[in-house]
Amino acid sequence: MPDSNFAERSEEQVSGAKVIAQALKTQDVEYIFGIVGIPVTEIAIAAQQLGIKYIGMRNEQAACYAASAIGYLTGRPGVCLVVSGPGLIHALGGMANANMNCWPLLMIGGSSERNQETMGAFQEFPQVEACRLYTKFSARPSSIEAIPFVIEKVQYLTAVRTSIYGRPGACYVDIPADFVNLQVNVNSLKYTECCMSPPISMAETSAVRMAASVIRNAKQPLLIIGKGAAYAHAEENIKKLVEQYKLPFLPTPMGKGVVPDNHPNCVGAARSRALQFADVIVLFGARLNWILHFGLPPRYQPDVKFIQVDICAEELGNNVKPTVTLLGDISAVSKQLLEELDKTSWEYPPESKWWKTLREKMKSNEAASKELASKKSLPMNYYTVFYHVQEQLPRDCFVVSEGANTMDIGRTVLQNYLPRHRLDAGTFGTMGVGLGFAIAAAMVAKDRHPGQRVICVEGDSAFGFSGMEVETICRYNLPIILLVVNNNGIYQGFDMDAWKETLKFQDPTAVVPPMCLLPNSHYEQIMTAFGGKGYFVETPEELQKSLRQSLADTSKPSLINIMIEPQATRKAQMESSFVTRLECSGMIWARYNLSLLGSNDSPASAS
Repeated sequence: MPDSNFAERSEEQVSGAKVIAQALKTQDVEYIFGIVGIPVTEIAIAAQQLGIKYIGMRNEQAACYAASAIGYLTGRPGVCLVVSGPGLIHALGGMANANMNCWPLLMIGGSSERNQETMGAFQEFPQVEACRLYTKFSARPSSIEAIPFVIEKVQYLTAVRTSIYGRPGACYVDIPADFVNLQVNVNSLKYTECCMSPPISMAETSAVRMAASVIRNAKQPLLIIGKGAAYAHAEENIKKLVEQYKLPFLPTPMGKGVVPDNHPNCVGAARSRALQFADVIVLFGARLNWILHFGLPPRYQPDVKFIQVDICAEELGNNVKPTVTLLGDISAVSKQLLEELDKTSWEYPPESKWWKTLREKMKSNEAASKELASKKSLPMNYYTVFYHVQEQLPRDCFVVSEGANTMDIGRTVLQNYLPRHRLDAGTFGTMGVGLGFAIAAAMVAKDRHPGQRVICVEGDSAFGFSGMEVETICRYNLPIILLVVNNNGIYQGFDMDAWKETLKFQDPTAVVPPMCLLPNSHYEQIMTAFGGKGYFVETPEELQKSLRQSLADTSKPSLINIMIEPQATRKAQMESSFVTRLECSGMIWARYNLSLLGSNDSPASAS
């Protein structure tokens, strides 16, 4: 007699939504961020039934930022789930940011039904084609049976070999609406095994020997530690290089914490001096792009020798001709360098003229920052705020930061002691990433680092990009403390008196500067509206008290709205071309003030 159980199994049907969810589960996906609607709601429900965590966001762009940050923090792609047409378009910014930051991401977007293509279907849009500009892989499964293969292909061939293997990046899988509820026979499906971790590649032995020789002969060496080193988990080997051979190091913003910022060999406080006068620079997963002034004079010596360590062959020799290139996994290559340097007894002299120059500059810059931080005048300046924040920050917290001066100044004051514990605007200089990144970090903290807090430091303008994600934070009760450093504007703003004077007799669209926001906005009330704790602070004492209470209260998230001097900026120094633009904007702002107030003084004297 035929097996009745077998007959039942052979007739068992399963929906496309469940096939997608099972394919993601098989590939070890832990988190999905998104906004549900036609046609993807069933996918989110099916994923939850399999134990995948779904975090519903308020904007697709923030959802995509969160999913990409998961990829950086865990090494496995986070998933962003969006609806068709506008939902996908809203997420393109997050996809572009993931690709520019080299972070693994898997985007799944619903799309119009196949039999309605070119007919003007609901939210019809050429999604696969559009996503090719922002991803390393973009495809639509040809059938429900092909979904596990395409998901696995994205995971294995793209989000691991192409997106995780080599230089990480974003991937897109398009799901037609009719696939979601269409039923197929279980026996027609085959789920592929979970993809393996990427193989470890190592640099050529001869290149490692040459690099070690160049380092030993350097008179003014410098290690630059990028976020590529953090992603590669290279902290143990790089710390040994720093300590055993007494080498100075400079972290890029998201390279902070690979070696703790308070390490005596960290020369972050003398960044410009270190870059300008180093004769040998070893780049560990750092690109010579705008963040590092392209590796070109006058920011660097014309004859500086670069040793590039990178997983991506195309990056080697970009903008400058390196003396040595070390192609491979950054953790593995840094271990090779350690082994090669260990063959001879050598260390860089800790009392050298180079170390003396760097220490003197660090001492001078730190003194200037502390002088600004010690000012008692109100409203507070950036340095006063950040020094008071730094005093209370837990050493193991995640620090998320965005904004212009807020991020730039905060980077120099707020310390990181652990790798992959700082997230900011990154390579693409993207504003609006903060709350999405903070939500991703909070999910990782809850699941992998219990007790760790997320401190999200936002400029008031940057906060406005995704401020409604405060509701998401409260809905999931995430361990996040938001600090909004509020200067009433983009770069700079007006105080209330100047605002009222400006608007007294004129149309605000004609006289309000483009950089200006509404003065003294009570952003903390957004947090209290959703059940969190909000604080409006104007003095150092209020800041200290509110932060202390926020750190002590682990039962709910909080937002501290910190009022600072609207014209506050960073201490005078030429740190980057970006700062030059800020200084130019300051001159424009001075002219604006003078024209509005009817002064005959010159802009130079006003500034």
